Amino acid sequence: MTELADKRDYYEVLGVGKDAGEDEIKKAYRKMARQYHPDVNKAADAEDKFKEVKEAYDVLSDDGKRATYDRHGHVDPNQGFGGGAGDFGGGFGDIFDMFFGGGGGGRRDPNAPQRGNDLQYTMTIEFKEAVFGKETEITIPRTETCDTCVGSGAKPGTKPETCSVCRGTGQQEVVQNTPFGRMVNRRACSNCNGAGKIVKEKCTTCHGAGKVKKQRKINVKIPAGVDEGAQIRLSGEGEGGFRGGPSGDLYIVIRVKPHDFFERENDDIYCEVPLTFAQAALGDEIEIPTLTEKVKLKIPAGTQTGTYFRLKGKGVPRLRGYGQGDQHVKVTVVTPTALNEEQKELLRQFSGGGAAGGGTDAGQQEHHESIFEKMKKAFRGD
Repeated sequence: MTELADKRDYYEVLGVGKDAGEDEIKKAYRKMARQYHPDVNKAADAEDKFKEVKEAYDVLSDDGKRATYDRHGHVDPNQGFGGGAGDFGGGFGDIFDMFFGGGGGGRRDPNAPQRGNDLQYTMTIEFKEAVFGKETEITIPRTETCDTCVGSGAKPGTKPETCSVCRGTGQQEVVQNTPFGRMVNRRACSNCNGAGKIVKEKCTTCHGAGKVKKQRKINVKIPAGVDEGAQIRLSGEGEGGFRGGPSGDLYIVIRVKPHDFFERENDDIYCEVPLTFAQAALGDEIEIPTLTEKVKLKIPAGTQTGTYFRLKGKGVPRLRGYGQGDQHVKVTVVTPTALNEEQKELLRQFSGGGAAGGGTDAGQQEHHESIFEKMKKAFRGD
């Protein structure tokens, strides 16, 4: 975990102002997530930067977390004085006990059922898998209740005994006489480590822990329309509980690989297609690849480069609702190359007799060739 002093300001991380709205924050996050995605960016620090961007977005996209961050910065106001409850040997409860001799909120029953820990699993999926959804199986390591001792930690045929030091409370009281009076400090029992019980004959399978590590296969259904950073909660698929307590949950964090041809903005899809000079000037009907099929798009005569056309309902299925987003097609006019003399003369006449251009910009030509290659892949369904 990064030290607080080393953490960058979340607004600085996303490159937005403190008055940025929800849409601006989301747009900045998507841009930077694509830039530092470990499947695209192979730099040594790409993974760390991606996590930093994700952490900043998680806070600034949540109204409650953002308000707390704006007031307190990276310092967690729930940690108490001195950067953590541990600075006082157990937090405010122990301070209350120290000065007033107990009664500050009751004692925790060391033998009460306890919920298991939550787990997080990061899943990277293809662009179209995020659009259409998928069902897959994952394997996760997690702790589960030991089948041999049923979680008691004791050898079958035996059972844990009540601790003779704390008499099952899991706590010891340390009494001190000070100028302020008699003070009582409660701490976890050193004999049973706060468990309240002692296992004399340990289970040979879990060695007294009551839990074992297992590789568990879990079927996961990814709904159509999920996006980068989405979380899917699988209830009860986390770590096993203690003393009969319920299991924790499993949170699956989604990462989406970028697509060569399509880009996504919420439920809309964007792409760029090339037009010849003649197509743009005279008009044409061209084929456009979408997420599911090829469709015809009518190009009006005189279309300018950079013009956008909308294909209604050809975007991403809405995750929480009906219908789909749209596909937005940007057209780019390709400069003609390798013209013969007759064609050059016609262009000179068309341009009013001026000199023909002396070739094409290499970078522009390379960009156009790249568009063609991406379109070919999209038509193949890559």
